[in-house]
Amino acid sequence: MTLPEAIAGVLPIGGVAGEIVAAVIGAAIIGTIMLTNTAVAGPWAKRKITAAFTDRIAVNRVGPFGLLIIVADAVRLLSKELIVPEGVDRPAWDLAPMVLASSALLGFAVIPMGSIFGVNMQLADPETGLAFVFAIASVASLGLVMAGYASNNKYSFLGGLRAVAQNLAYEIPLVLTGLSVVIFAGTLQTSEIVAAQSETLVSLGGLAIPSWFAFVNPFAFVLFVLANLAEVGRNPFDIPEAPTEIVAGYQTEYSSVYFVLIYLGEFVHIFLGGAIIATIFLGGPAGPVLPGFIWFLIKIWAVFLFTQWARSAVPRVRIDQLIEIGWKGMLVLAFANLVLTAVIVGVIA
Repeated sequence: MTLPEAIAGVLPIGGVAGEIVAAVIGAAIIGTIMLTNTAVAGPWAKRKITAAFTDRIAVNRVGPFGLLIIVADAVRLLSKELIVPEGVDRPAWDLAPMVLASSALLGFAVIPMGSIFGVNMQLADPETGLAFVFAIASVASLGLVMAGYASNNKYSFLGGLRAVAQNLAYEIPLVLTGLSVVIFAGTLQTSEIVAAQSETLVSLGGLAIPSWFAFVNPFAFVLFVLANLAEVGRNPFDIPEAPTEIVAGYQTEYSSVYFVLIYLGEFVHIFLGGAIIATIFLGGPAGPVLPGFIWFLIKIWAVFLFTQWARSAVPRVRIDQLIEIGWKGMLVLAFANLVLTAVIVGVIA
């Protein structure tokens, strides 16, 4: 039973109206959870993790453990004046932050997050779920291009061009590697992909290794994680914003609430990438003892921790190096992995 179905069961209204209200309430619940998760990750956890990696002291004066920095940042940024530069393409400039934030949130609609209190935390489970989440996640690239083009700023424009080059080079390997999982699972439905990883792969001295696709095909897992770094714009693939080279790239001209939306979209997108990795490679919400929803959160936070490690420890590549890695390296390896997976599954079948 999905979350909207559970909500519809307790609503006093039925029919189509009840289904619509239940879907809206369910979307609000999932959205609130993800936004709260991002609010903790962005202003607070990012600073704490980066400080730990670089041997510095992070926020510790604003509230217990510095947690009130979340409120302080929100008040500080939202109270700033929204400055609109001269000569911007206003419709595209206004829409870009909204596209970035909303596209990342929409991707969670088909992600199986496990159950809590007997309710499956999933909004919808279409047969083409994985295709939907890849498609909706790629819309964020459009937001980057819109922001860079519309800002009437050469640094923003350069950041937008870099975003186009990066997404063209790495989204194809990302999708191809995801297709290798589809070949193993035999379906695009996200709940069925999770179910296909529920068996035990092997038992070693009483230790059962689950048949997560990260263990079944570790090569594909590594490829996908690396391509995901490019997709979410983390080192060594953060060249669309590259603060030391192009100020902040596509977001240079944004302030106040628009900057918050871009920042929010960036971090929600990181967690969406973590959710996709957890779903197709790490068994989704599967795990011992704890509720599935808790395991799901642990896994997406593990991916977030990895992205922050990369941000602190891995140097940025040049644009020519990025293109070469994507087209001559990742794409070739992704095709090789896809063909090899098809051959293995064909032999086993």
